[in-house]
Amino acid sequence: MQKAAVIGLGSMGLGIAKTLVRNGWDIAGCDLSTSVREQLVEAGGTAHEMPDAAAHGRSVVLSVVVNARQTEAILFGENGVAQGMQPGSVFVSCATMMPDDVRALAAQLEERGVHYLDAPISGGAKKAATGDLSVMASGTPEAFDCAAPVLDIIADKVHRLGDRPGAGASVKMINQLLAGVHIAAACEAMALAAKMELDLEAVYEVIRGSAGNSWMFENRVPHILEGDYTPLSAVEIFVKDLGIVQDIARANHFPAPLSAAALQMYLATAGAGMGKDDDASLARLYAQLSGAKLPGDVISPSGRV
Repeated sequence: MQKAAVIGLGSMGLGIAKTLVRNGWDIAGCDLSTSVREQLVEAGGTAHEMPDAAAHGRSVVLSVVVNARQTEAILFGENGVAQGMQPGSVFVSCATMMPDDVRALAAQLEERGVHYLDAPISGGAKKAATGDLSVMASGTPEAFDCAAPVLDIIADKVHRLGDRPGAGASVKMINQLLAGVHIAAACEAMALAAKMELDLEAVYEVIRGSAGNSWMFENRVPHILEGDYTPLSAVEIFVKDLGIVQDIARANHFPAPLSAAALQMYLATAGAGMGKDDDASLARLYAQLSGAKLPGDVISPSGRV
């Protein structure tokens, strides 16, 4: 059995780990949550609380965490994996972060003879669970070669975007700009439809087959229709990601007013107590501001309105 480690067993990390187990891999997972570690064990993997224990003896270590700070801690912090990874192994970083942060982390790791593959992912928890992710990757040919057996299983498409880390992160931010704006637009549209007292199910079906449709509209509006804001992707993710988009735009003297407006709506939604809820919660903020009536119970899973 081939061996790999998955650090971070959130909605996407756990799906990735289970997909690899299902395809015959010996997978060690790491997460602070006891419940998700237990889920991996039930699926046939092993689980650890500390990254270095999970990565011990593994030629491929996938990091499926949120940001640069967490990635740096996993690599070089107490119980980090860098000390124990063998030369020639590969660290596959799936976090969304600034390209400069990617390059800095990669340089530190490559000094130790360990490859770094910059490999942000897209597709959500559903595609992580089925092995159909899209991977936006950049790194040396050696890094790609080492990671290829894992990527072939977890991804429907691996985009090779360059031979140095950083290009993958850059393309991911373009994706996040579009995704964040599309979700905000979908929530605004459905809240307006609710304010107009339209049949929201009918609106959804019409738009799905019309020019106004988007992948995010089709994916997120069912959460609104069901009144279920259990976080598959939290509001705070786009607070972070659209903040990075704005930082990149400012550094390049580039105007980005649409993503800036969307960012303000995510910030307002988080400020209203829904930061840890599903990002479709922007519709609830619109409803609060306008008096529109949305389906179901609009109390957040975290217990705050």
